[in-house]
Amino acid sequence: MRNKTTFSLLLLLCLGLPGLGCQATGRATTKGMPAPQATSPLAGSEQILLVVTETWDANQGRLRRFERTPGCAWRPVGKEIPVNVGRNGLGWGRGLHGDQLSQAPVKAEGDGRAPAGVFALPGAFAYQPAALSTPPRVSVYPLTDHTVCVDTTTSRFYNRTFEETAAPAKDWDSEERMLRPDGLYRFGLFVDHNTSGTKPGAGSCIFIHLWRGPGSPTAGCTSMAEPDMLAILAWLDAGKKPLLVQLPRSELARLAQAWGAPELAQ
Repeated sequence: MRNKTTFSLLLLLCLGLPGLGCQATGRATTKGMPAPQATSPLAGSEQILLVVTETWDANQGRLRRFERTPGCAWRPVGKEIPVNVGRNGLGWGRGLHGDQLSQAPVKAEGDGRAPAGVFALPGAFAYQPAALSTPPRVSVYPLTDHTVCVDTTTSRFYNRTFEETAAPAKDWDSEERMLRPDGLYRFGLFVDHNTSGTKPGAGSCIFIHLWRGPGSPTAGCTSMAEPDMLAILAWLDAGKKPLLVQLPRSELARLAQAWGAPELAQ
């Protein structure tokens, strides 16, 4: 009987059921169970890249990885790493978090701000996907001489990354050429900012990519050292619906509880 009971407890721990083997997340109800978080932009995700800056105008921050088992609290993974963001800091972007959540800057085309909020990470890109030593668990788009991301606000291809040779007619005069000679896009991640119901002028071509070095901000992306990027690419799993959460510290402290993830602000 003792062996059978021990086996049952071990099975429950492996399954990660709330209250056994993990700490339940969210606000507790009167019955002690987590409150529903159906409106949380984090719902359904099991992996997060959390970027935190000290102020809206800071152009450097720190990134931590978090993961969770469904029904359990978020737990940190690996070390904290330094990142650069937009040269003018952050501004509210268009993502899973909904509308602007406070009186703060709003991301606009060419403003030098990286988007703040919660965003899906639909996949990666690379100059040579085969160069990744660890087989990725996310899709990896192979960049070519013809891969562009259009930032002309009046183009029907605004904020889209594709092979320019596939366009039936060119209606843009400005684009981001993805196969850069400086190698900053050798490895990177697409960020779903302003992709659903794309709004012209709300910002385009947002990525996570390699940096020029510490203290070298971007035009609106998030950048980091190559070893850190490769570690993240090896860790991400498309089946866990990874997200980018990018916020100033004060906003994270305010929103983490409302999103049912107070542990992210600890």
